[in-house]
Amino acid sequence: MSKFADQRVGVLVDIQNMYYSARVLYHKKTNFKEILKEAVAGRKLIRAIGYGIKTEEGTEEKFFESLEKAGFEVKTKDLQIFKGGMRKGDWDVGITIDAIKLANNLDVVVLVSGDGDYIPMVKYLQYNKGVRVEVMAFAESCSGKLIEEADDFINLSENKKFLISLAKKKSKPVVR
Repeated sequence: MSKFADQRVGVLVDIQNMYYSARVLYHKKTNFKEILKEAVAGRKLIRAIGYGIKTEEGTEEKFFESLEKAGFEVKTKDLQIFKGGMRKGDWDVGITIDAIKLANNLDVVVLVSGDGDYIPMVKYLQYNKGVRVEVMAFAESCSGKLIEEADDFINLSENKKFLISLAKKKSKPVVR
């Protein structure tokens, strides 16, 4: 599909989905700065929003700051911990609501997630709002149906620029 310089683009990133996909598939971190650059592709960026989960420890604060420096507005919410110990942290509904609210001011929504739960949102944006929906994700962890429904799919697995090596911990010297 064609991309034009005058298209207004919104980039919505499911941070947890991308973070864990890169970690599980490649034992690496996701390069969100490169993802944003590829998503915009020389078009007019209207909004770039990353959706993250805050833990009790708060260890992700520096990560969220780095996303802001890379050009993202970061929205966070607390990790839910239930009585039985189950943990839940997702932004499916929040991302969907924002996509629908932003659609009147966009020509393209770039969804950075492989979660098939977004299929109804994709169809709604395309058929009710006339918005083109592009999906960026690692193909190995992306819903096949989401790929089918998208106007364009960028497989992040095809280019190493979307991955960053994990920092290696310094090992202590062995004393003999």
